[in-house]
Amino acid sequence: MKLFHSPTSPYVRKVMVLLKETGQAADVELIPAAGSPVDPGTMPTGYNPLGKIPALVLDDGLVLYDSRVICQFLDDRAGGGLFPAPPLRWRCLTLESLADGILDAAVLMRYESVVRPEEIRLEAWVEGQWSKIRRALDAAESDWIGHLTGPLDMGQVALGCALGYLDFRFGARNWRDGRPSLAAWEAELARRPSMHATAPHD
Repeated sequence: MKLFHSPTSPYVRKVMVLLKETGQAADVELIPAAGSPVDPGTMPTGYNPLGKIPALVLDDGLVLYDSRVICQFLDDRAGGGLFPAPPLRWRCLTLESLADGILDAAVLMRYESVVRPEEIRLEAWVEGQWSKIRRALDAAESDWIGHLTGPLDMGQVALGCALGYLDFRFGARNWRDGRPSLAAWEAELARRPSMHATAPHD
């Protein structure tokens, strides 16, 4: 299989963590890809018309995207158990959606600062995205700690990747402030070999 990959993409990181947790990393060839909404660069537009990564090309030629689809496929392939059976499955998937929502907002913030020319950047837009992130982090602190301290699942992996991306791109905003339980959980998760090995870097 071939995975279109960037070491800075938190969505790709979700897939990489799952591959390592389920012992499938050697089954996938990593294909570098980079671009933006205004310049697709080397993004795999011929495989994913949206021009986004990750995209996974299977041995039979079928292409899977986005990260949630790819992760479910790979977990099923390995019998990894990172997507538990119902009813816990619905909590796992909801947490993964919450984490991906954090990432969606954070990536929009990133694009505003590096893609849009400075003279037409909209600070209210940036802060509106951060408000979404802040509410999601508060919910994780108040409502999700019981789930987070349970057996590892894909919702936890996704949230760990989201928090890692906030550290990577928005460290000055200090998401840990006022969220001691979430911060302690993230510190423990970050020690897992799969998380340490996939930490984002330029």
